[in-house]
Amino acid sequence: MLVHHGLFWGPSHPWTGKRWELLRLLLENDLAVYSSHLPLDVHARLGNNARLCAALGLKKLRPFFFDHGQFIGFQTRQRTSRADLVSRLRRATGAEPRVVPGGPAICRRIGVVTGGAGSDLKQAASEGVDTFITGEGPHWTYALGEELGVNVLYGGHYSTETFGVKALGAELSRRFKVPWSFLDHPTGL
Repeated sequence: MLVHHGLFWGPSHPWTGKRWELLRLLLENDLAVYSSHLPLDVHARLGNNARLCAALGLKKLRPFFFDHGQFIGFQTRQRTSRADLVSRLRRATGAEPRVVPGGPAICRRIGVVTGGAGSDLKQAASEGVDTFITGEGPHWTYALGEELGVNVLYGGHYSTETFGVKALGAELSRRFKVPWSFLDHPTGL
């Protein structure tokens, strides 16, 4: 099983309740779980950010958003209307984006970091983007987006982080001639 977010985010002892039920199910069925969070964010071809950028029609991507010792997102210079970009994000994710219209109606420098990078809006703005696409962020980023003059498009944490798992599943299926399927479990977040 390929997953983006892993089973363990910190100490998880004792293994009781729902956590134990999940672990027992995996162990009793001899099921391996491969969790690849940051690698699936940053991979230049199969990663969440690269695949979302492709789905949005963004080209000539450059590294963006230095974090955890590496660039984890992409940016591009591309002239497009904010309304068109919102439409593309809606089609790509299947979810209605939340929009902070803090920047220009015509976007020229767009940065993408999937997942929960909204709380780092100031960092994204400091790297010169006028439009920042990510999954989610805190309430206070609405006012910050207006203050910084940056459009923020929240496509949903879950919705923006399914691209990498799907791409990796398809690549492994192609390479090793094994079937695969995506188990969709949208959270609405």
